[in-house]
Order: sequence, then C-alpha cells, then structure tokens
Amino acid sequence: MQQVVLGDSGIEVSRLCIGTGTVGWSGSSNQTRKLGTQGLIDLLCYAYDAGVRFWDTADQYGSHPHVREALRMLPRDQVVITTKTTSRTPAEVRGDVARFLDELGTDYADIVLLHCLTEHDWTTRYEDSMAALSQCKDEGLIRAVGVSCHDFAAFKLAAVTPWVEVVLARINYAGVTMDASPEEVIPVMDQMSANGKGIYGMKVYGAGKLLDDRRRALEYVLNLASVDAVVLGMENKAEVDENVELMEALTGVPV
Repeated sequence: MQQVVLGDSGIEVSRLCIGTGTVGWSGSSNQTRKLGTQGLIDLLCYAYDAGVRFWDTADQYGSHPHVREALRMLPRDQVVITTKTTSRTPAEVRGDVARFLDELGTDYADIVLLHCLTEHDWTTRYEDSMAALSQCKDEGLIRAVGVSCHDFAAFKLAAVTPWVEVVLARINYAGVTMDASPEEVIPVMDQMSANGKGIYGMKVYGAGKLLDDRRRALEYVLNLASVDAVVLGMENKAEVDENVELMEALTGVPV
C-alpha cells in the first residue's frame, strides 16, 4: 500500500484509510450495527493485512471498543488512528480524550479532530477547546490535532488557522454531500496543503451515490495534489479487496 505523510504533521499513513462510521451517529454505524463486535474486529485486521494501516473512528460511531480489540492483535505503532470529539468546552474535550484512550486501549491517539464544525468563527468560539487539545498533545496523548467541517465558511477558516494540522475534507467529483462545489472547495484545499496541513478526503463515493462509477470517483480525488489520503467506509472483506485493488491500479503501487 502506498504510504504518505499527512502534511507537515510527520504522521505517515497508508493512502487508503478504512472508515468505521458509515451512516454513523449516536454511538453506532453500519459497521458496528451490521458486523457486530467480532465482525468489525475481523474486518479491521483483514484491512491491516491488506496494507490499510490508517483507521478512522469516532465516539459517535461506537467503534472504539472494536478498534481496541483489533489493536490487541497488532503492533500499535503500525496503525494510525483518528478519532473525533463533538465536545465544545475545554473540560469536556479533555474528558473525551481520556475516555477515548481508555476505550481504545491505547496510551495515545494519533489524530484527534474537532468534529463537524459549522461556525464561521469557530477559532474564536472554541479557542479554549483548541487549547485543551493542544495541551493533550503536549502531554503526549495526541500526535496531531485538526478538524472536520460541515460548513464552507468553517472549512475556509481551517485553511488559514495555524493550529490545524489535519483536515478531514468532504470531496468528490459530483459535489455530493460537500460543503460547497468541487470548484470552490479544491482551491481551499490547495491553500490548506500550501500551509502544511494534511488532508484526507471523505465522501469520495458521494455517500454511496457514486458507487456505480467508483473508479472515476476514486481517481478524481487521488489526482488532487492537495489530498494525501482517502477514507472509505468499507463494510465487508469484498469491499476491502475491491478498494485495495483499485488503489493499486490507480497508484501503480503493488499491494
């Protein structure tokens, strides 16, 4: 699997990331609902064996315990884990980080994102929460901090905010479930990349609406110079195989 570094974070990841939050909210997702505990553990380990060493999780998906059990069977330093908080006060953010690490069974999280930002002034409104995450990083509990945005103004602000190291960005060729059109979003991502931020793309298949044209959809995002990696919400081993093979075909890197 092709390996890349997320911006200036120094964190090396597989270019393909497995997501655990398809239709994920309120503590569950397709992966946790359909596969159950052992099924998702097996899928994560299967993806690892296929070279997918970048895993995306979140409190809202209910997948922390599954990741924990999978990590018991794997070398921790060979897996990069992103998790996310929707808390917006410093005390809640620090409490989340402590709880997340306990649920994940690890001493540190590679990346923690402020999740689903929608405010045009979030850097002012949540300055103390940003500082709380930075303190966690200083204490070695987090390797990098960042954001996911569900609003274009919030997304544009992330591009010029030095605190942001990693961005989870919604991007696909059709503009499905994005913060704005691709023509508007891509220049902002270019700015993010120029400012040293690592970007990994989500909604690459348009929340499932582009699955019939998945090769074009994946190739489109992989060809964007600003995008380091992509996260796909795979739900079974056949999807892992298909996407790994497609990555190999598009990147020219044997798996």
